[in-house]
Amino acid sequence: MTGQTEVREFQAETRQLLDLMVHSVYSNKDSFLRELISNSSDALDKLRLESLQDKGLDVDASDLHIQLEADADNRTLVVRDNGIGMSRDDVIDLIGTLARSGTAELRRKLAEVKDAAASEELIGQFGIGFYSTFMVADRVTLVTRRAGEATGTRWESTGDGTYTIDDVTDAPQGTSVTLALKPVDTEDHLYDYTDAAKLRALVKRYSDFIAWPIRMDVEKPVAADESDADSGESTDEPKTEVVTETINSQKALWAKSADEVTQDEYHEFYRHVSHAWDEPLEVITVKAEGTFEYQALLFIPTQAPFDLFMRERSSGIHLYVKRVFIMDDCEELMPEYLRFVKGVVDAADLSLNVSREILQQDRQIRAIRRRLTKRVIATVGDLRDSRPDDYRTFWDNFGRVWKEGLVNDYDNRDAILKASSFASTDSTDGLTTLADYVGRMRSGQDTIYYMTGESRQQIENSPHIEAFRAKGVEVLLLTDPVDEMWVSSGVEFDGKSFTSIAKGAVDLDSLDDTESDEDKADKEKKTEEFSALLGWLAETLSDDVNEARLSSRLTDSAACLVGDTFSMSPQLEKLYRASGQELPKSKRALEVNADHPLITGLNKAFAGSADHSALVPTAKLLYGMAVIAEGGELGDPAEFAKLLAGNLTESLQTES
Repeated sequence: MTGQTEVREFQAETRQLLDLMVHSVYSNKDSFLRELISNSSDALDKLRLESLQDKGLDVDASDLHIQLEADADNRTLVVRDNGIGMSRDDVIDLIGTLARSGTAELRRKLAEVKDAAASEELIGQFGIGFYSTFMVADRVTLVTRRAGEATGTRWESTGDGTYTIDDVTDAPQGTSVTLALKPVDTEDHLYDYTDAAKLRALVKRYSDFIAWPIRMDVEKPVAADESDADSGESTDEPKTEVVTETINSQKALWAKSADEVTQDEYHEFYRHVSHAWDEPLEVITVKAEGTFEYQALLFIPTQAPFDLFMRERSSGIHLYVKRVFIMDDCEELMPEYLRFVKGVVDAADLSLNVSREILQQDRQIRAIRRRLTKRVIATVGDLRDSRPDDYRTFWDNFGRVWKEGLVNDYDNRDAILKASSFASTDSTDGLTTLADYVGRMRSGQDTIYYMTGESRQQIENSPHIEAFRAKGVEVLLLTDPVDEMWVSSGVEFDGKSFTSIAKGAVDLDSLDDTESDEDKADKEKKTEEFSALLGWLAETLSDDVNEARLSSRLTDSAACLVGDTFSMSPQLEKLYRASGQELPKSKRALEVNADHPLITGLNKAFAGSADHSALVPTAKLLYGMAVIAEGGELGDPAEFAKLLAGNLTESLQTES
């Protein structure tokens, strides 16, 4: 060793994470071996690719493998590979700290979760597999040397908040992790990880599909031969010899037909490629032959990963060329709105030296992307039709992301929309498809009505929906931010456009065959009766509204605000402002309910005096109430509170 020995402290958040993992959360401590083998497999993949691309790299890639070395007497287990290895900086960045984002969120989830099975899913999901070693070991020692470098690195820690790091001059290429194992405690799910049978069972369960050989030295009996008997030697004690065995099958699951693979094998492979612990909701196998060939094995997860909406995240699609690993985050193979899909694509005709820049221009990659996208969309549609409970799980986890495709993927928009589901006033706790909505449309209805908002409760309590509820007209309830984008993008379904019930003039009379001439005459009378008040309201509130008119959408509330047909909704304005974009103030129409006591009383007071100054506070309160009713934010909450307090005081004085 050289003199560059350092003692460093873990990041504070890493120390907290280690404490939670080791002492309070995980019962399935077997998972540590899967994580170490998975890391070794990645290192071997990277070395093989680098050796193919860089002919000048001085490495021996002829016998790449993973070795397990168990020592029962000293209670140690070594997991060793001769892969790409790490430099000193790599060790500090990847092992000494948590490089992945989302650490605070993980600590919160670990602290809150009570169910052991659910907590185990968090290991791989947050990229902290190496730290799982401290569940089974009192001390962890890592020795590594990056391929092409002369000096290696030794890292050691007991998980107590500090670690030491040294330079090593004689480290072999690759990485070895030595675990000083804790005593066996089966009640605490700590087993004997030096036992060959236990190690073999764990490898079979979790890592049988790893493409590289996983080897282990095992003792095997030697059959007694005739020469032993002739020599008179005792054969009471059987002879044994140590042999090296490969204990995994090394079969690439994507190259096997579906009937050759068990569900357990698919599930473990999914966990390997996704670094998650849930089970896949759906498995998709693809084999294409013809102009160019490729195979794909894709998974739709059961749970959304923590980084689904983070800017820095992994796409989850691994690219291979003739079973040679190329990259583990190939964004070019799956559109952004399907970023939750995990899996492997193995192309037969790509170059091993392919780069991201080449992938972006490659005709074959674009064709694979198109076919895989259509296959995933079709699979989701089939899921909705045949397994509604699983589809609901999918929609609750990925519906927000899925609908991004309605904005970004014009070619597949119709298929995406057909496979989508939405909450509506006709589905109290379930979802409805657009096909079902169209099938329930009222006679004379030629559009799909919707309203956007921050929550279902907010929309259902909105004044805008009152007349639709009264007339039994179904309305889609759209509560995701992305809904604001796709419904205003000109999308149609089955020839039907989408119409916001909070924009433009709404005429529901065409859906009501019972309207009489008397009803029409009554409307005309009210329009004339309230015309003066409406003109005054528009003038008094001119800073905030562009028009005041009688409403055909209100039945219980006094007033509401309505945008123009092509105006921006308040929710969309809020999204833009939250992202730092300044928008000019937009004015909307104030619609009032001619049958509401407040409006009839206001009209009577207006007609009874030529001086209307005393009614100005009431007009401003009416506008503020309309803003609050739709879940909006008042421009001047203090002024509204002052006006309301004055109005209430005056009413109490009048009563007394």
